[in-house]
Amino acid sequence: MLFGRFHIVIFREKRGTTRKIQLRGWMLLGIGLLLVLLLTGNLVLLGNMASSGTLERSLNLTEKSANEQKSELLNLSQKLMGLQKDVSRIRDFDSKLRVMINLEQENTMSVASRGGPGQDTSRGYLPIYRQELLARKMNEFLRQLSVEARLEEVRQQEVIQRLRANKDVLESTPSVWPAGGWVTSGFGWRGSPFTARKEFHKGLDISAPVGTPVYAPSRGVVSGIERAPDYGLVLNITHGAGLMTRYAHLQRVNVKQGQVVQRGDVIAFIGDSGRSTGPHLHYEVRIGGVPVNPMRYILN
Repeated sequence: MLFGRFHIVIFREKRGTTRKIQLRGWMLLGIGLLLVLLLTGNLVLLGNMASSGTLERSLNLTEKSANEQKSELLNLSQKLMGLQKDVSRIRDFDSKLRVMINLEQENTMSVASRGGPGQDTSRGYLPIYRQELLARKMNEFLRQLSVEARLEEVRQQEVIQRLRANKDVLESTPSVWPAGGWVTSGFGWRGSPFTARKEFHKGLDISAPVGTPVYAPSRGVVSGIERAPDYGLVLNITHGAGLMTRYAHLQRVNVKQGQVVQRGDVIAFIGDSGRSTGPHLHYEVRIGGVPVNPMRYILN
C-alpha cells in the first residue's frame, strides 16, 4: 500500500475536461501526518498562549503588590527615622537639663544607639520574604521606640519635679544663647588663628557685627569688668554655686560692678577689642574656675 499508486481525478464541469494527479501511498501518509502535526502544534500553541496570558496577568499583579509593599515600607522607614531623631533630640534635651540641675545621669541604652530597621529599601526590589522580614523588624523597632518614649516620659516627669524643687537653681543657670550670630569656633582643642599651633579654646566664639547686644543668659551678679591684653574688654557674671560666665572682646558694657541682672537683660555689646580676628563675642562658662563646654547648658 505504501508503494502503491493512487490517482486523483479532477473534473472541470464547464470545459468537460479532466485532470489526473498521481500520488504514491507514502506521500499520502506523509501529508496526513503533516496535517496531524500542524493541528497538534496549533492546539499546543493556543494552550501556551492562554497559559502565558494567565502568567502575565499574575506577574503584573505580583509586581503591583511588590511596588505597593515597597512604597509602604519606605514610608514606614521614613516615619521611624523621624521618630528616632525625635527621641534622640528629647534625650539630648534631658541630658542638658540633668546637667543643669545636677540630677544623676541614667546609663540607659536608647533605641537610637541600636540603629533602625537595618535594611535599605531604596535600592531596587526586595524579594517577598525579605520584605516580610523587614516589615517584622520595623514593627519590632516601632515597639522599642514606643517603650523608649514611655521611659523618657517618666524621666521627664522626674526632671520636672526636680526643676520645681530647684527653681532658683534653674533661674541662675545660663541656659540661653548670650547673643545672636554664628559660632565660628567651638569649645576644645583647635589651631590658633594667630600662631597655627594647637591650643585649647575655653569657650565659644560667636561672630556678629559690632554693637550687637549681649544678653544675660540667667540671673546673676556682675563680679568683674576689666581690660586684658588678649580678651580686650571683659565682663564676668557670677551665678552662684561656683558658676560664672565670661564675655570678652566687648565694645562696651551696659552694667555696673555689683549689679544684679536677670535673664534677657542687655549686659554689653559685641566688639573687636583685644587680640581678635574680627568682631565677635568670646563666651565662657566656668564651674569653680574651670572652663566647661557652654553647649552643655544652652537649651534654645
